[in-house]
Amino acid sequence: MLIVRPPSLLTRALHRMTWDLSGEHRDVFLTFDDGPTPGVTPWVLNCLEEADAKATFFCLGRNVDKHPEIYNQILAAGHSVGNHSYSHLKGFRSSVRRYMDDIHLASGMIDSKLFRPPYGRIFPGQVKAVLQQYDIIMWDVLSIDYNTGLNGQRVLQNVTNNVKPGSIIVFHDSDKASENLYYALPRTLEFLCEEGYNMKLIPSSGLVPGGELGVN
Repeated sequence: MLIVRPPSLLTRALHRMTWDLSGEHRDVFLTFDDGPTPGVTPWVLNCLEEADAKATFFCLGRNVDKHPEIYNQILAAGHSVGNHSYSHLKGFRSSVRRYMDDIHLASGMIDSKLFRPPYGRIFPGQVKAVLQQYDIIMWDVLSIDYNTGLNGQRVLQNVTNNVKPGSIIVFHDSDKASENLYYALPRTLEFLCEEGYNMKLIPSSGLVPGGELGVN
């Protein structure tokens, strides 16, 4: 079963994590997980520039380690970054200590108060530990671009059929997702522009108390 929008029961139960950023304006928040990736991330940056859009890149420390020049391109283009761990650990298979050690390893190269758990899977004990230092940023629209069983049109529809003001949308700037991303991202940007949405970043400095945006 492919779940594009998280069930409201889940978001209410896990209310300490941020699922959307609803406000008074038609703002949406594009996010990209698992980069930086040669070829893919620079292409994403070009698409965003053409659409006058900002985004937040939840980077893997191991990829920043390998490709610091692409990470610096993200920052130079005025986007924000978040910590997506160093090695993409599954929370359900890791102790709190191992999980936090992996995040801390990534934090040495990713300067951000934002964290997104790999696979969106994280235990309550890990949530408690992470929240002492980070805002946990989830999503309310998952493109599912990483699923090679879907085509780009389906990925596009996953976003356009579910986006609303305040939505946090997830794409992946990875090799695995690239074929779907190359189709869906330009068309998503075009759709959002036509619908009057502002594509904004989530500040790397984190959210103000209460889980709301500070200066963006």
